[in-house]
Amino acid sequence: MWGRTRWWIIKNVAKLGLSGLWTVEFTDFWLGDQFCSLAYTLSNLYFVGCFYTHFFINLSVQDAWTTCGTAENWGFYYVLGVLPFLVRFVQSMRRYWDSRLPTHLINAGKYGMGMLYYFFYFYWRHQNNVEHGASYILWCFTASAYAIYACAWDFLMDWSICKPHARHPFLRPELVYTSQIPSYYFALVTNVCIRFIWVFYIPSRGPSFTLRTFVAAALEMLRRVQWNFYRLENEHLGNMDQYRVTREVPLPYSFDMMHSNEDEDEEDRDVDADAAPTSWLRRQLTRDSKGSREVLEK
Repeated sequence: MWGRTRWWIIKNVAKLGLSGLWTVEFTDFWLGDQFCSLAYTLSNLYFVGCFYTHFFINLSVQDAWTTCGTAENWGFYYVLGVLPFLVRFVQSMRRYWDSRLPTHLINAGKYGMGMLYYFFYFYWRHQNNVEHGASYILWCFTASAYAIYACAWDFLMDWSICKPHARHPFLRPELVYTSQIPSYYFALVTNVCIRFIWVFYIPSRGPSFTLRTFVAAALEMLRRVQWNFYRLENEHLGNMDQYRVTREVPLPYSFDMMHSNEDEDEEDRDVDADAAPTSWLRRQLTRDSKGSREVLEK
């Protein structure tokens, strides 16, 4: 990336750490949403730091896993993983403070539910009994609630689809990717499936839990890439409705035509300016001639 681009990313990522201190713009909450799909990556930063701190000289993955990945350290994984959700929660509350729109409170509730889901997920994951118990039930309940909550928000608010009387069922009247209609339905199905990827953790048999976690995290990142296309499309259409942008601008501009039009406008103004005194003189001469005729008749 260019130096300017790198500086832009560093500056805006740093702004996420100070969310709530100023007005939230589109770049702020869009970038925060990207990090929400990186919970797996962020949570494992603790393991990376612990590994290179204690086992930098004598590299032993097995010892590092038993030391840094113990159940007692699940709180560190949780805190790092939910930082983006906390940032988005604060941003949503700030947007509500600025606009007083209740939709921002609903959005804040979604991120609050996400933090609750990850809390019970990390707590349940580091328990001995993974198929029974209160932690398992609470995790399943919060995971279901968060998946439904997030899916509904994706479709109704972020993508603004499922509109009635749309030409294409379950979509919206206005679409940008008109030549890729099947991709909308593909996004609908895959978004729901990946939102409910947590059921992949339930079976006790099958791939290892570590592999399942990696696969689920990779699918969530791919879901976010897909989500970006339709989120930006919805933002663009919203800007068009509010007359902040136009769908297309005719290019290239013809500067000769622009100059000729300006010259014609100046000539029209000159003609109007000349016409005003001429008509005034004509009225005066007409009035004087009428007065002279009246005098002669008398």
